[in-house]
Amino acid sequence: MAQIDALFQKLIECEGSDLHLKQGQKPKMRRHGHLEELDGHDSLSQDHLVGLLKEMASEEGWKEFEQKGDLDFAYSLGETARFRANFFRHYFGFGAIFRHIPSKILSLDELEAPEVLNKLAELSSGLVLVTGPTGSGKSTTLASMIDHINATLSKKIVTIEEPVEFTHTPKKSIITHREVGLDTVSFASGLRNAIKSDVDVILVGEMRDRETIELALTASEMGILVFGTLHTNSASKTIDRIIDVFPAAKKNQIRMILANALQGVVAQQLLRSADGQRRWAAHEILLKTPALTPIIQTGETMKLTSEIQLNGQIGMVLMDACLQQLVANGKVSQEEAYKKALDKESFA
Repeated sequence: MAQIDALFQKLIECEGSDLHLKQGQKPKMRRHGHLEELDGHDSLSQDHLVGLLKEMASEEGWKEFEQKGDLDFAYSLGETARFRANFFRHYFGFGAIFRHIPSKILSLDELEAPEVLNKLAELSSGLVLVTGPTGSGKSTTLASMIDHINATLSKKIVTIEEPVEFTHTPKKSIITHREVGLDTVSFASGLRNAIKSDVDVILVGEMRDRETIELALTASEMGILVFGTLHTNSASKTIDRIIDVFPAAKKNQIRMILANALQGVVAQQLLRSADGQRRWAAHEILLKTPALTPIIQTGETMKLTSEIQLNGQIGMVLMDACLQQLVANGKVSQEEAYKKALDKESFA
């Protein structure tokens, strides 16, 4: 058993989401959104920290870290849990952050996710984007959507991630996990290969460059259901971000393709609960409607707010309206919701 496993066990016992190790400081964990020191631990010396990290990395991985100063990989704590690991060098030495990936994939019902996410998962084709800042639960939501497909439909599913986080046991579907850097050179390369493999559903862990975005759009046009992520916090910013990746001469073409391909945007944030014992997800949800196509084609994304407001009956909701509902239900405090509100003046 690696020395660091004891810290991981402590993190799990305390219901923490992230473990932070930094040379010269005591180990810390993020618990329900707040950073706290782990009790009973001294500040980490360089020798101690390097010993912890080197023991859990592969020989090739450690060489890469020594050369580049960064390393990303997944680490398994037996059958108990998995962790997304990030090693880094900084001005005063070494550091690492570990994100806890639960071994059990919660269903959308267990997550208390909006019902419309089930319907998005059951689509036969198109592009569905789950967005939000780092640590907003995008991977958890997507894992639950993939699990819903796996449990209810007979599909071929390919996930392309860096690193692979949640691992799915095949149920009704066939699932292939591919890790960027190990199984494929890049997201774009993995996506290009997946398109040729008689696939029904593709999960792209991060749509970070023009080539990957263009391939995802192409796949959705070909009748494949594509799930992707972006670090945006609203539906309008998500659409603008995709268009802005492309040069001016190509923007109109991409608007036309995106207008036809986009089936939904789920923008997500996590908030600390009013009692401090858990976190609640707030969502902004945009769905395909007849009016959405011309809005995207003309670039008039400022109209999306009214479009979402007019279609609440089919599951659309604005982020600030969702935050207001969480406050009204006593799930989060007014102060916590205000921090996450997009239009703070109106929200106040």
